[in-house]
Amino acid sequence: MRIRTATAVALWACLCALPRPLPAAAAQDALPMNLGAPAPLPDSPPGLSLQQAIERVVEHHPDLRLYVGEAAERSAELDAAAQAPAWRLQAEAENLLGTGSVSGVRSAELSLGLSRVLERGGKRDARRALAALRLDALGPIAAARRLDLLSDVARRHLDLLRAQASADIQAAELQQRQRAAAAAGRRARAGAAPQAVLLAAEAQAARAQIELAQTQRSLSAQGRRLALLWGEDPLAAPPDTPLRAAGDLFALPALVELATLRELLENTPELEQFADRRRLAEARLRLADTEARPDFEFSVGMRRLQAEHDTGLMLGFSLPLGSRSRAEPGLRAAQAALSGVEVASESGRLQLQSTLLELHAGYTENRQRVRDYRRELLPRLQRAEAAAESAYRAGALDALSWSQLQAETTATRHEMLQAAYAAQLALIGLQRLTAEPLLAAAAQPESTP
Repeated sequence: MRIRTATAVALWACLCALPRPLPAAAAQDALPMNLGAPAPLPDSPPGLSLQQAIERVVEHHPDLRLYVGEAAERSAELDAAAQAPAWRLQAEAENLLGTGSVSGVRSAELSLGLSRVLERGGKRDARRALAALRLDALGPIAAARRLDLLSDVARRHLDLLRAQASADIQAAELQQRQRAAAAAGRRARAGAAPQAVLLAAEAQAARAQIELAQTQRSLSAQGRRLALLWGEDPLAAPPDTPLRAAGDLFALPALVELATLRELLENTPELEQFADRRRLAEARLRLADTEARPDFEFSVGMRRLQAEHDTGLMLGFSLPLGSRSRAEPGLRAAQAALSGVEVASESGRLQLQSTLLELHAGYTENRQRVRDYRRELLPRLQRAEAAAESAYRAGALDALSWSQLQAETTATRHEMLQAAYAAQLALIGLQRLTAEPLLAAAAQPESTP
């Protein structure tokens, strides 16, 4: 029995690599985190890495045990398909309990024999080959299920990371708004600003506080959504300390070349399933072709003639007629199924290649957007915001201009967070599609300008 699990093992490795720190060679490509999102709060508990989450899911999730039962079922089917037709024991009694000369059992004829069907045309081998292919086809199916599950773990872990990063951005915004409210209060007490400016600044700080509280409440829901994958009770009381994820959402190293991705696509479980479906269709076609050659049945036995007290040998032979014409519809159906599988395989390959191109383009575009925001936009906004704060405290700038700069900085951080999230989703999709680790930064780090 040949069971292919290399694709699942590969995704274990590549998914575990997603949010983990970059290799030393790739560190040249990483951008300073202080330009992207604020660092997590100092009292945050240690987070759960993606590798730890995957280990919990692999240990507890029932989907990964489905393969065992299905493999046992198809293995039993293979054993059954390998069996030859059974021998049959036949016993007959004639001329019993009649009238006249055949009354009672004096003229009875008793027969005892063995019969068996002899299969022709390689039916047994074709049947066994089909069952073996059905068992072998479970490998890519199980690998695809495993990849889907691990990809779901990676996406939920990523969702939790995004929620944490969003909370950090909102916490930084709250600090900004509180500083603005404090500065407005000092100017209002000094008579340099109207009371409305102070009230507006306090309202903006209150809004930031409310939004931060909402995001922090959602963190618990995101953590429980991830924990459901390793069997935590959804109806249990929420934990006192919400689950936190560990990882760098903004670590977006370079990918391997697109041509390499297309080569890796040839080993994806989906294409392996198409190949298995084609082999199964070919096996069914061979099995249907064997039906055109009729099987014959022979029998051998002994007959006891009670009236003469004699015993004789019995031989029998039977052969069905018209087997080829009866097999013709099944043969045409098998040929049509094989043609359909080939068309579906070609269509599926084109669709996978299209998805690959879209994911690669999405990752590349969003990665570049994050880099541009970090290197070009956010530093300027932060310098402008610091200058606006100093000018406001000196009375050279109105509160509205400072507030607008604060809002623009926060909005840019959220936009960059969303771009990083989209890039990571595309990376998970690429690794799910190819079942391979795709980060090329360790071997070919992209230089930082």
